Amino acid sequence: MNFPLYIAKRYIFSNSKNNAINIINRIASMGIIVGAMALFVVLSVFSGLKVFSLSFSNDIDPDLKISSTLGKSFLISSLQEKQINQIEGLVSFSKIIEERVLFTFNGKQEVTYLKGIDENFNKVNAIKKTIYSGDWLENDTYQVVVGNGIANTFSMGLLDFNNQLEVMVPRPGKGTIENSEEAFNKVTVIPVGIYAISEELDSKYVFADLGLAQELLEFKPNQISGIELKMKKDADENAIINKLQTVFNNKITIKNRAQLNESLYKMLNTENLAVYLIFTLVIIIALFNLIGALIMMILDKKGNLKTLLYLGTQIKDLRKIFLLQGTLLSVFGGIIGLTLGIAIVLLQQRFQWVMITPSLAYPVVFSIENVLVVLATIITLGFLASLIASSRVSKRLLD
Repeated sequence: MNFPLYIAKRYIFSNSKNNAINIINRIASMGIIVGAMALFVVLSVFSGLKVFSLSFSNDIDPDLKISSTLGKSFLISSLQEKQINQIEGLVSFSKIIEERVLFTFNGKQEVTYLKGIDENFNKVNAIKKTIYSGDWLENDTYQVVVGNGIANTFSMGLLDFNNQLEVMVPRPGKGTIENSEEAFNKVTVIPVGIYAISEELDSKYVFADLGLAQELLEFKPNQISGIELKMKKDADENAIINKLQTVFNNKITIKNRAQLNESLYKMLNTENLAVYLIFTLVIIIALFNLIGALIMMILDKKGNLKTLLYLGTQIKDLRKIFLLQGTLLSVFGGIIGLTLGIAIVLLQQRFQWVMITPSLAYPVVFSIENVLVVLATIITLGFLASLIASSRVSKRLLD
């Protein structure tokens, strides 16, 4: 039998004759329980906010996006398209063209991105579900789908034949321009749908047919500015990227969804780390109660410790008693706090008690990763606090 562990468990589950020490022990235990519960709930909330924030960009961003390493556009052959289709782990891919252009409507002007898309675009992105007014555009037409932000800027409705939405793009080439008409390629388009994702994204893109974008930019039929790809859930991302680089002879840049939204991911991760550190500091402060409780227990059990010392128990084993006692208190408190925290998170997911708006519940996500983080934090800090307190046991104290 592990003698220090046996004594440590006896001290945990038995009350002291001194009522003040019992109260201090209960306060220390409550501090650990509440700290573990609060840390888990807050981490779950920020995990929910992260998923909620990224859900906006996930509707418009692909799993992988290919762009040219040199220049704004590149050529894709039918053989390369066939090779992409044969890559294991890919669901579909869509050829796109993105370019900043000038839109004019009823005397108003706005510079934003025209995004030309092919017939596979809706197999790669979930943009179609964000349409809240009108319909999605048809292929090989002059129809466009605009964002809610642009529609509000232009005070524009759908299928307005009295006012025309025009797209203007600087004409490529060299030489002297004699009049303004020669300086731009201009096309009149028909808004047939309005999408709404977020305030920033609603003003970023106007979606049009790929052929229309190629016509405006005077691109060749096989000239594009990018390819967006959708992967299977269990696909090997690195293997797919390596195969794509082989198809294009390493002349392309490939970014995943996190790299496409690098600043957003960094901001969310930084906020999550900051909250974790703040609540860890709160737990550290709460663990001062544990240190105090263990020191009071050492003083209360001083007579018993002397007896054990005279019976031949070594000082290191006496210290180990209180080290194990404090660590076990941290483990038990962390498990109880985690249980309460998990219950709160699951109840919020099920019953949506806390609301941001009348129709939107506060997002929370249950994650095994958060469970492990909280347990590791509580046990590690509890062990360090117990180590500090148990170091008070010395031969000098017991003499």
